[in-house]
Amino acid sequence: MEGTFREQLFFVVLCLSVLKGDARYMEENEITPEGLFSLLNSELKREIPEEFIYSRPLRCLDMVAAEGQFTFTADRPHLSCAAFFIAEPNQVINVEYDSVDIDCRGGDFIKVFDGWVMKGEKFPSSQDHAVPLMERYVDYCDSGTVRRTVRSSQNVAMVFFRVHTIGSSFTLTVRKPINPFPCNIISQTPEGSFTMVIPQQHRNCSFSIIYPVEIKIAELSLGHLNDFPIKKSMPGCAGAGDFVELLGGNGMDPSKMFPVADLCYNFNGPAQMKIGCDNTVVRMVSSGRFVNRVAFQYRLLDRQELQRIKVNSVEDFCFTG
Repeated sequence: MEGTFREQLFFVVLCLSVLKGDARYMEENEITPEGLFSLLNSELKREIPEEFIYSRPLRCLDMVAAEGQFTFTADRPHLSCAAFFIAEPNQVINVEYDSVDIDCRGGDFIKVFDGWVMKGEKFPSSQDHAVPLMERYVDYCDSGTVRRTVRSSQNVAMVFFRVHTIGSSFTLTVRKPINPFPCNIISQTPEGSFTMVIPQQHRNCSFSIIYPVEIKIAELSLGHLNDFPIKKSMPGCAGAGDFVELLGGNGMDPSKMFPVADLCYNFNGPAQMKIGCDNTVVRMVSSGRFVNRVAFQYRLLDRQELQRIKVNSVEDFCFTG
């Protein structure tokens, strides 16, 4: 764990390997999180006057947290590029094409993905997203002027692009409209608080924290009066139809992570747990019959806590305590 996590605002330093086969379809990419974090610090703290449009060059490998205009100009062939976009939890991301000068017939592409992909794992998972997987990829070369704007379903989105010719370029404008009922969120920071509300909708929502953290659930209201205890196995809570689960794992996809605890009864907390995984997720499953609500806080575990949890843990997938 040492060296993996930083007590700073986050950035994912990524390695992009050359895509194999038909790279227009990004299922085979090998984007991996190498470390978390600090390069995004200035972006996250930037305050921009409303009358001023922030603009800067877009890098082949980039993380963007600010609204504004971003231009990529090829100084050489760039065959495997990705820009990660992130907003506040209560925002979504609009990606607008201002100008595009690439050679689609020659193999160039710009593809917006509704979510994030790292090493083949996606957030949100296919189980938790309302749109079929292949419809979450929008290729400029396929849609052209028909779709000049692509909107994400949550506070993260990605742009994959490939440009062969020196001097080819494109400009994107990124805006962040408010999402009144945010669902499926990646936290920008290793500590904070959040209240997730699902208003009588049959959907699953995850809050992902890409750090080992202590989760403290302050309130859980599931709209029913069932008095289930906290369980370590899914079947008990899954039968309730509405529940919250805590997940831990080292990838991005909640559906591939390990269930740490289930909560399927109403209470005013606190209930807390330390999870020493690379990624910690609070996931709410809702049947659509009730208004469900969960309020929680989270903070980064320090090295000493991680070491104690590792020594005392009986789990083999992550360290829990």
